[in-house]
Amino acid sequence: MSTDARRVHDRPSGRRMARLAALQALYEASAVAHDPYEAFANVTAELGLTKQAEEYARGLVQGVLRHREQIDAPIAELAPTWPIHQMALVDRNILSVAIYEIMFGGETPPRVAINEAVELARAFGSDNSPKFVNGVLGSLVEKVGV
Repeated sequence: MSTDARRVHDRPSGRRMARLAALQALYEASAVAHDPYEAFANVTAELGLTKQAEEYARGLVQGVLRHREQIDAPIAELAPTWPIHQMALVDRNILSVAIYEIMFGGETPPRVAINEAVELARAFGSDNSPKFVNGVLGSLVEKVGV
């Protein structure tokens, strides 16, 4: 494989970049109480997303914020040993984006949402985050039957 082909192959997809932007904006909003929409504008400008990826990311952020209670409920139920207020913010926000995609987004197959969340957890979470995220999301998919 040529170097150029590797670069293209390794370049994250638009949706993956959208998920990253949503995660960063939601994390910033929850970590330092910034306005989530201002955080989103800053993140998307920094990442230089395509228009399509920016629209998808905006939908993720708006959806997570709109459905926060319905997203937090399964997290609390499926991870009872980690109360939401004690959970690592990066893990909580990764789960929130994925749960929104699975339960409300309607565009992403659950397996894809789970795989993408696990990849984000590998990149930004602790050593245990990928397993934790995979377990919670796998249990969610079993429970709701999607």
